[in-house]
Amino acid sequence: MVELNEVRIAVVLNAFKRTEYLSLQLDAIENQSIKPVEVYLWHNRGQSINESLKSRVILAECSENLGVWSRFAYALNADVDYICVLDDDTIPGARWFENCVKTMETHDGLLGTRGLQYLSKKRYNPYKEYGWANPNEETVQVDIVGHAWFFRREHLAQFWSELPPKEFSRTSGEDIHFSYMLQKAGINTYVPPHPTNETELWGSLPEYGKNIGTNDAAISLSSGALSKFDKAYRYYISRGFELCLSRKERLSEGVVLGSGVKKNPILRKIVDSSPLVKKIAKKVHNLLAKIGFHV
Repeated sequence: MVELNEVRIAVVLNAFKRTEYLSLQLDAIENQSIKPVEVYLWHNRGQSINESLKSRVILAECSENLGVWSRFAYALNADVDYICVLDDDTIPGARWFENCVKTMETHDGLLGTRGLQYLSKKRYNPYKEYGWANPNEETVQVDIVGHAWFFRREHLAQFWSELPPKEFSRTSGEDIHFSYMLQKAGINTYVPPHPTNETELWGSLPEYGKNIGTNDAAISLSSGALSKFDKAYRYYISRGFELCLSRKERLSEGVVLGSGVKKNPILRKIVDSSPLVKKIAKKVHNLLAKIGFHV
C-alpha cells in the first residue's frame, strides 16, 4: 500500500491560446489532496501570461508554437514518481491525483480523464467514451486517453523510444502514440473511476470541460482536425496497435459506414454555414448512431 503523503507528483501544463484560465487551473492543482512538488509550464507562442502567475510555475517560453508533443519532452525534466500532463481546458477535481495513485495499485498503466474505445480499425470516429463526459463507476480499460495523462515518470522512456513520422501534425497524435508505445511494453491504458456524485475525483470538472473545451481555441474543433486524427489513427493501426474491444464487441455497437461524413468538406461547409443546420445535423448524426449506423 502506497503512503499518499510520500508520493511525489509533478504537473506539466501547456499554454497557448487559453491563458486566461491558467489561474483557475493552478488553483485546482494547488488544492489537490496530494500536493504536487513541481508545476512545469510550457508556453507556446500565443497569448501572454499574467506576470503574477509566472512565480507559481517552472516556466519555459518558446518563440514558436511547437504544438502538443513538446510538453512530453519538457516532462523529462521532472524527477518524481508520477507525472500528470493537463490540457489547457482541463480543471481537475480536488482528489484527481489521489484517485490516480489509488487506481495505480490495481491498474498500473497510463491513466486519463477522457478515454476512448474505438469501434472501427478504419477510422478514428466512432468510439465509446468514458470519463468526465460519460462517467464510469469503475476503472475502464480504453484504447487512448486525453485531456489529462497520469503516468509513471519512467513511462516517458517508452513514449520517446520511437519518434513519430516527420510529416505528423504538431497538434495531434501524441495521445495514441503514448498508448501505442506503452502497449508494446505490455502496459495498458485506463480511465479511473469517475463516480457520478463525486466530481472531486474527476480529472476534468464538467462545468469547465464543456465550456472551455468547446470554445474557438479547441484543437479538436478546428478545421481539418478530424482528418489529422484519422491519419494518426490509421498509422498506428498499421503498425500493430491493438484495440481493447474485440471485433465481436465492436460489431455489437453497430455498422460503420464509409469514411465518415464529418470529414466531407462540402458537407462540413453546409453544416457550418448555419447554427440551425449544424444543430439539426448533429441530432440526425446522433440518432443514426443510437440505432446502430455510424456514418
